[in-house]
Amino acid sequence: MQMPDMRPLMPELIMVSLSLVILVLDLFIKRKLIIAVLSIVTALFVGVILVFGFTNVVGLSIVPSFGETFSGMYIADGYSFFFKLLFLLSLVLSILISIRYIEIEQVNLGEYYILLLFATLGMMVMASAGDIIVLYLGLELMALSTYVLAGFMRFDRKSNEAALKYFLLGTFASAFLLYGTSLIYGLTGTTNIKGIAEYIGTKGITVHPALLFSMILFIAGFGFKIAAAPFHMWAPDVYEGSPTSVTAFMSVGPKAAGFAVLGRTFFIAFNSFQLDWATMLMPIAVLTMAVGNILAISQTNIKRMLAYSSIAHTGYALIGVIAGGDEGIASMMNYLFIYAFMNIGAFAVVILLRSGTFIIYKGDEIADFEGLAKTHPLASALMLVFMFSLTGIPPTAGFIGKFYLFMSAVHAGYTWLAIVAVIFSTISAYFYLRIVMLMYMREPKAEVALATSTSTGITLTVATLAVLLIGILPSSLIDLARTAVAGF
Repeated sequence: MQMPDMRPLMPELIMVSLSLVILVLDLFIKRKLIIAVLSIVTALFVGVILVFGFTNVVGLSIVPSFGETFSGMYIADGYSFFFKLLFLLSLVLSILISIRYIEIEQVNLGEYYILLLFATLGMMVMASAGDIIVLYLGLELMALSTYVLAGFMRFDRKSNEAALKYFLLGTFASAFLLYGTSLIYGLTGTTNIKGIAEYIGTKGITVHPALLFSMILFIAGFGFKIAAAPFHMWAPDVYEGSPTSVTAFMSVGPKAAGFAVLGRTFFIAFNSFQLDWATMLMPIAVLTMAVGNILAISQTNIKRMLAYSSIAHTGYALIGVIAGGDEGIASMMNYLFIYAFMNIGAFAVVILLRSGTFIIYKGDEIADFEGLAKTHPLASALMLVFMFSLTGIPPTAGFIGKFYLFMSAVHAGYTWLAIVAVIFSTISAYFYLRIVMLMYMREPKAEVALATSTSTGITLTVATLAVLLIGILPSSLIDLARTAVAGF
């Protein structure tokens, strides 16, 4: 028996090894800031290993290589590299905004950071899954970790409710995926994504119409993970009840992981009938944009508003999947990367206003931002940048992301879909710019003490610079996405 090539797995092996070491160290280290720093170092080290593999640096035994291992069950390629880089980025930024926040919430426990590491590990496995079974293992590792994180403030009823709702609805999504997987295996005799593609390409869908039903089940399962309508019901309550730092992490990492597996499964396994699933995704994308943008208007809680905003951005990203081709996939990847900076940045400002105890909430209501420009002009200026970017106003990165998404739809012949997206993007300006209006055109009700910290400041600096620099000089990120998707 030959040993499988472990080099494509090297980033994940290093990640799980260091995560387990940190788990043991947490038993002996009382100062949890050290655990946070070790977690950041782990993420950065794995990121370096990923970059070495991507640039084909040789001469070091630990440098991974691109390729397949375990009989094609695990794939390391440019597509997975891009998403893994995005997961590690969201992990580092989420840890940085968590350090001060979990102290305020009185849940400063080392397990918090370890769960973030394991959730990210699950996402990395999902991005490289060449087999549906491996995909499901990565998905459950991610999901179980985020279920616990959602209910991490165990003395808070809202947090308990968020975890329970997330868990119950998550099990339904997992059931859909498993049922679809069982149908596919029964009809094709394999769970390998490329094996399924070969079978469908040879036999065609007319041999087993139940394959179409299995594809519908996969759309439902993945639709839950990315919070696409009508599978979005969990998002507002879970986003509101979860710790704000966890909400920021969930709004970026698991969503991107869902799109990663959606792309690999549908563009490879179900590529033979792309027109069928693209037709199914069109009404879902339109409904997702409609639900997200329209229901966000009536929200008074900032986290619920950003939850519906997240749903709307899922609809935008689905346009890239529907458009297909290298341009469509690259524009979707590019948009998710940009979304990570502007959304985590927005949640970081919300955390700044969270200076009370777990009994007295501050910063969760949109009204808390009234007059912020007069008391804390820098914080309000940063929030303005992120709101402009989420709206898609130039010269921010959000405009660049939406522009390339909409252009991919036009080039693919879906001009009407791009027009619909532009209309809903215009509607979104109301609830995003409402926060700007409250900050700059209202008088403050009372003096607000910000929960400032060095780590949160680093996150805000990085996110703001990224949003502005990508908006002005987008070519590097666009080229990276196109290079990563080449040959996919």
